[in-house]
Amino acid sequence: MHWVYLLGAGILEVVWAYAMKLSHGFQRPVPTTVMIIAMIGSVVLLTLSMRHLPLGTAYAIWTGIGTLGAFVLGVVMLGEAATATRLVAAALIVAGLVLMKVGTEG
Repeated sequence: MHWVYLLGAGILEVVWAYAMKLSHGFQRPVPTTVMIIAMIGSVVLLTLSMRHLPLGTAYAIWTGIGTLGAFVLGVVMLGEAATATRLVAAALIVAGLVLMKVGTEG
Protein backbone atom coordinates (compact mmCIF):
# COMPACT_ATOMS: atom_id res chain seq x y z
CA MET A 1 0.00 0.00 0.00
CA HIS A 2 2.93 2.33 0.68
CA TRP A 3 3.85 2.31 -3.03
CA VAL A 4 0.27 3.28 -3.89
CA TYR A 5 0.50 6.18 -1.45
CA LEU A 6 3.76 7.24 -3.06
CA LEU A 7 2.30 7.07 -6.56
CA GLY A 8 -0.68 9.15 -5.41
CA ALA A 9 1.67 11.67 -3.79
CA GLY A 10 3.61 11.99 -7.04
CA ILE A 11 0.47 12.45 -9.10
CA LEU A 12 -0.75 15.16 -6.74
CA GLU A 13 2.64 16.85 -7.07
CA VAL A 14 2.08 17.04 -10.83
CA VAL A 15 -1.43 18.44 -10.21
CA TRP A 16 -0.19 21.19 -7.93
CA ALA A 17 2.66 22.16 -10.24
CA TYR A 18 0.28 22.45 -13.19
CA ALA A 19 -2.28 24.34 -11.09
CA MET A 20 0.48 26.71 -9.97
CA LYS A 21 1.27 27.50 -13.60
CA LEU A 22 -2.43 28.06 -14.33
CA SER A 23 -2.81 30.34 -11.30
CA HIS A 24 -0.72 33.06 -13.04
CA GLY A 25 1.16 33.97 -9.89
CA PHE A 26 -1.78 33.27 -7.54
CA GLN A 27 -3.99 35.70 -9.46
CA ARG A 28 -6.65 33.09 -10.30
CA PRO A 29 -8.48 31.69 -7.25
CA VAL A 30 -9.60 28.30 -8.59
CA PRO A 31 -6.19 27.06 -9.75
CA THR A 32 -4.64 28.52 -6.60
CA THR A 33 -7.10 26.58 -4.43
CA VAL A 34 -6.50 23.38 -6.41
CA MET A 35 -2.78 23.90 -5.97
CA ILE A 36 -3.01 24.28 -2.19
CA ILE A 37 -5.27 21.24 -1.77
CA ALA A 38 -3.06 19.11 -4.02
CA MET A 39 0.07 20.22 -2.14
CA ILE A 40 -1.41 19.20 1.19
CA GLY A 41 -2.65 15.88 -0.20
CA SER A 42 0.71 15.17 -1.79
CA VAL A 43 2.62 15.72 1.43
CA VAL A 44 0.12 13.66 3.45
CA LEU A 45 0.44 10.72 1.05
CA LEU A 46 4.23 11.06 0.98
CA THR A 47 4.25 10.96 4.77
CA LEU A 48 2.14 7.80 4.79
CA SER A 49 4.46 6.13 2.28
CA MET A 50 7.48 6.99 4.43
CA ARG A 51 6.12 4.83 7.24
CA HIS A 52 7.47 1.85 5.28
CA LEU A 53 9.86 3.24 2.66
CA PRO A 54 13.31 4.71 3.19
CA LEU A 55 13.49 8.51 3.05
CA GLY A 56 15.83 8.57 0.06
CA THR A 57 13.69 6.20 -1.98
CA ALA A 58 10.37 7.87 -1.18
CA TYR A 59 11.62 11.39 -1.74
CA ALA A 60 13.50 10.58 -4.95
CA ILE A 61 10.52 8.78 -6.49
CA TRP A 62 8.08 11.49 -5.33
CA THR A 63 10.12 14.26 -6.91
CA GLY A 64 10.86 12.12 -9.97
CA ILE A 65 7.17 11.52 -10.65
CA GLY A 66 6.58 15.25 -10.21
CA THR A 67 9.45 16.14 -12.53
CA LEU A 68 8.40 13.74 -15.27
CA GLY A 69 4.73 14.58 -14.95
CA ALA A 70 5.39 18.31 -15.10
CA PHE A 71 7.63 17.80 -18.13
CA VAL A 72 4.97 15.76 -19.95
CA LEU A 73 2.18 18.23 -19.10
CA GLY A 74 4.39 21.10 -20.19
CA VAL A 75 4.99 19.48 -23.56
CA VAL A 76 1.45 18.18 -24.12
CA MET A 77 -0.68 20.94 -22.58
CA LEU A 78 1.52 24.03 -22.74
CA GLY A 79 3.42 23.47 -25.97
CA GLU A 80 6.86 23.40 -24.37
CA ALA A 81 9.75 22.02 -26.41
CA ALA A 82 10.37 18.26 -26.49
CA THR A 83 13.93 18.42 -27.74
CA ALA A 84 16.13 15.34 -28.03
CA THR A 85 18.18 16.51 -25.07
CA ARG A 86 15.11 16.96 -22.86
CA LEU A 87 13.76 13.55 -23.89
CA VAL A 88 17.08 11.87 -23.06
CA ALA A 89 17.07 13.64 -19.70
CA ALA A 90 13.54 12.38 -19.01
CA ALA A 91 14.58 8.84 -19.97
CA LEU A 92 17.51 9.04 -17.54
CA ILE A 93 15.13 10.13 -14.77
CA VAL A 94 12.89 7.14 -15.53
CA ALA A 95 15.92 4.84 -15.41
CA GLY A 96 16.93 6.30 -12.06
CA LEU A 97 13.44 5.84 -10.64
CA VAL A 98 13.32 2.22 -11.80
CA LEU A 99 16.70 1.54 -10.24
CA MET A 100 15.62 3.23 -7.01
CA LYS A 101 12.50 1.01 -6.87
CA VAL A 102 14.41 -2.17 -7.74
CA GLY A 103 17.03 -1.37 -5.12
CA THR A 104 14.49 -0.94 -2.33
CA GLU A 105 12.99 -3.79 -0.36
CA GLY A 106 9.28 -3.67 0.39
